[in-house]
Amino acid sequence: MIMGIAGSVITFMIAWMLAFMAMLPLGGIRSQLEAGKVVAGSDPGAPVRPKLARKAMWATIIAFVVWAVLFVLANYVLTVEDLKIF
Repeated sequence: MIMGIAGSVITFMIAWMLAFMAMLPLGGIRSQLEAGKVVAGSDPGAPVRPKLARKAMWATIIAFVVWAVLFVLANYVLTVEDLKIF
């Protein structure tokens, strides 16, 4: 077994972070300045409704799929001989 528990957790966390960061600008986000509802003391460029829960859910689904593909590749498809370059 090439990918153990620690490798699985780290792979999932990296995949989740990349998916979440890639999804942050998506979804037609409007700034407070564009909406005309600037909250006192906040940045005018801050989003009105960033929909973070939905983006976190999709990031989790994407990260799980990426992790599952890498887990299968690491444990059942690739061998140590496949990884030798020289």
